[in-house]
Amino acid sequence: MWLYYFLLLSPFFIGSQAHLLEGLYCGKENCYDLLGVTRDTTKQVIGRNYRQLAKKFHPDLHKGKKAKQDAEEVFKRIARAYEILRDDDSRTDYNYMLDNPDEYYSHFYRYYRRRTKVDVRLVVLATISIISIVQYFSRKQRYEEAIKYFMTVPKYRNKALEIINQNGSVTKKGTSKSKLSKGEMKEESEKHIRKVIEENLDIQGAYAKPQITDILWIQILLIPYTMFKYVKWNVSWIYKYSLLKRPYDLEAKLYLIRKNMNLGVHQFKAIESEQIDEHLEKELWIKSNYKTWKNAQEEEMKRQMADNPRYKAYRRYMKNHGPGRITFDD
Repeated sequence: MWLYYFLLLSPFFIGSQAHLLEGLYCGKENCYDLLGVTRDTTKQVIGRNYRQLAKKFHPDLHKGKKAKQDAEEVFKRIARAYEILRDDDSRTDYNYMLDNPDEYYSHFYRYYRRRTKVDVRLVVLATISIISIVQYFSRKQRYEEAIKYFMTVPKYRNKALEIINQNGSVTKKGTSKSKLSKGEMKEESEKHIRKVIEENLDIQGAYAKPQITDILWIQILLIPYTMFKYVKWNVSWIYKYSLLKRPYDLEAKLYLIRKNMNLGVHQFKAIESEQIDEHLEKELWIKSNYKTWKNAQEEEMKRQMADNPRYKAYRRYMKNHGPGRITFDD
């Protein structure tokens, strides 16, 4: 009976082993100790010890409610230990946990990776699909916000109304204007204003109209085509402008300006056309011209800040009091 009581009380003796994690493998107990074996024991010996212990502590072989409950608890623990140690991969992961007790996250990953039996490829496909869906609808939401905003701006709203008046009155097809209520007339007017703004306003940047080619799934599928375009573009650039020494065309100038300004494609497209024309006029695709322009912009910004009353008050405060700080006395 000594082995029976040892197995019942083993959590109290082994619980001090910090390298054994609750919820993983045999919990705070050592799987090898539960089966009375060592790490060097063969699978055959492990199986033999398990069968002996399973026969000894099978609940059906014990009488009395308390004895059956205690035997069932021990039986579950030795069955759990045998399940871990009989599988080579699971046993390897368990030994890794014993040898590397500090790698908590790695142990949880290894354990549940084998328990769930989920194909990693399915996880990757599901993740990409979720990202693509969220990506598309978030872009669509931002685009809707931009359209609603421009519909409230008098400049764009009045221009849209001018275009609508030039094309005719705002009524439903097959419905005369007199048969529409004020609410219906207002609704129709808003729909036409929205349609005109969408057709005539080129929104760029983060609030641009969502395109199917912008989502992650399509971008992954287009990787070969994108790589081909990238290589072709670079070869063409070297051939035209490095070897043949041709003058830059408009597209090349805009690319160099964007590169000098260190802006992304969407950021550069968001710049007003008047500013783009000004950059072209100043020949900012030339590095020296861009540096001169940038220095002038920084000096102008400093001058404007110096003339700003709030900035002057801030400078006076910093000069007299220095940067704010909090002490324990405060």
